Amino acid sequence: MSKSEAKGRLPMESIRILVIDDEEALGNVIKDYLEAQGYEVFWAKDGYSALDTFRKVHPDLIILDLMLPGKSGFDVCKELRQESDVPVIMLTAKTDEIDRVLGLELGADDYVTKPFSLRELAARVRAVLRRVGKGVEDQRGVLRVGDITVDADGHQVTVSGREVALTPTEFSILLFLAERPGRVASRLQLVNASLGEAYVGYERSIDTHVSNLRKKIEDDPAKPRQLQTVYGVGYKLVP
Repeated sequence: MSKSEAKGRLPMESIRILVIDDEEALGNVIKDYLEAQGYEVFWAKDGYSALDTFRKVHPDLIILDLMLPGKSGFDVCKELRQESDVPVIMLTAKTDEIDRVLGLELGADDYVTKPFSLRELAARVRAVLRRVGKGVEDQRGVLRVGDITVDADGHQVTVSGREVALTPTEFSILLFLAERPGRVASRLQLVNASLGEAYVGYERSIDTHVSNLRKKIEDDPAKPRQLQTVYGVGYKLVP
């Protein structure tokens, strides 16, 4: 990704994010949350593999933990800046002001201090992407999957022309699935998409919301035709 590449607004699903963090649990939570927001996300657990992944996938944004084994986050940031102007958001400890200053001087675009909320991180991602001209389209328009029509901007849903009233959580779940017709979404992805946080132990409660949603959009909720269960994985919406 050269500095001369033209910058333009991209559909969300084409925006690639590379997460570099040696904490597997945190890396997976960040990955799942951002994927639930519609991004394509890659994860690397150390500086060396991060640089290899960067050169292979050409991400549009990098989330970089400064405290990495082997090659430090500072070294990774410095090397990235020798090759690319890809935006970088640093993850730093709350008290390490000198690290934040050094990271910014090396070319990072923003930072988030640990511990942080996933919602804050996603907001920083959107803000940085907007600054570099790669923000997602604000208007998502009308989505149609079989008999179901979802007006993302008007916050309305119709089934075979009949308007149905959904709770905010139900709407968020349906919208997330409608944006990815035929693709399986895990329970954690649906929790993240509908509630904005990855609540440990909360994943199974999404089944209740899906059950209520089926009662409103399916002719026979006991035998759903469009909102299907993929056992052991999650759910998908099909035409």
